[in-house]
Amino acid sequence: MAKKLSITPLHDRVIVKPAPAEEKTAGGIIIPDTAKEKPQRGTVVAAGPGKKDEPMSVKAGDTVLYGKYSGTEIAIEGLDYLIMRESDILAVV
Repeated sequence: MAKKLSITPLHDRVIVKPAPAEEKTAGGIIIPDTAKEKPQRGTVVAAGPGKKDEPMSVKAGDTVLYGKYSGTEIAIEGLDYLIMRESDILAVV
């Protein structure tokens, strides 16, 4: 992580930096912007403290998989992030 964010998530919220969308297929075909799919993988940038009875199971720096329509897109300091609940995260890679 280059620098600390100026925003801190609360409770069981997590801020994720989405991975860039695929530019080419495995066969080398370039994918146009209109056909690119929304990435479902990203890196946790910040995590809240968790709920009262449930500590967080992810931490900053973890690479995670999440649902296609999970989270809310936000822009912080000119960069795009997703903020979502920990329960929206499907797996830690």
